[in-house]
Amino acid sequence: MLKRTSLLALLMVCLLSTAAVGLGNDDARKAIKRGNSRVAKEQYEEAIKEYQRVPKASGEPYATARYNIGVCYYELSRREEALVEYKAAIEARSGRYPKALYALGVLYEDLKRLEEAEEAFQQAINTSNGTYAEAYYRLGVLAVQRGDHEKAGSFFREAINRSKDPFPTSHNNLGVALALRGRLSEAQREFEIALEQTGGKYPDAQHNLAICRSNLVSAKAEPLALTLTVLE
Repeated sequence: MLKRTSLLALLMVCLLSTAAVGLGNDDARKAIKRGNSRVAKEQYEEAIKEYQRVPKASGEPYATARYNIGVCYYELSRREEALVEYKAAIEARSGRYPKALYALGVLYEDLKRLEEAEEAFQQAINTSNGTYAEAYYRLGVLAVQRGDHEKAGSFFREAINRSKDPFPTSHNNLGVALALRGRLSEAQREFEIALEQTGGKYPDAQHNLAICRSNLVSAKAEPLALTLTVLE
């Protein structure tokens, strides 16, 4: 079962402070602000027009604008155009743009280009000095899907450790990876944590916990029809 959420909800468009833009790029800052206002109203076509006003010579604002355009195209289901924009944003920052690299990885997943997705997520981690929790999470999902449960578990643990906030989906998926390796007691605890962090409102974790408990108390193991949560 896949849980789909908006990429925009996960990433949001980038904002720029006046200090980051600089006094000479005040017009670029205003264009990005106008674009962000349009995005807040889900007026993506109009937002794109505003972001396109930011000139390449503006430097940092230009990279931000291209990334934001990519997010808008993604929301409009114009995947190939989003791909072009993310790559342009990354190039504008000489390859060091973790958020755009992460978005690129999500897009590659959508396009079933999984090796490129893994590379993008790994680059997001590398260029964030190893701190990009969501990128570890996505690598974990990809590892589970190809049957490498041990590596998946390592990625989910790293996502939890790196996250500044509770990460119930990563706890749930870590539980899945552990259960599929026969480590049911540890898996049970992860499902319980996922439920604790969501106030019990996490159907996937509830489903997984019930299966895990059933196998722990039953002499005959039931099929591990576990549910992995995937955020897109």
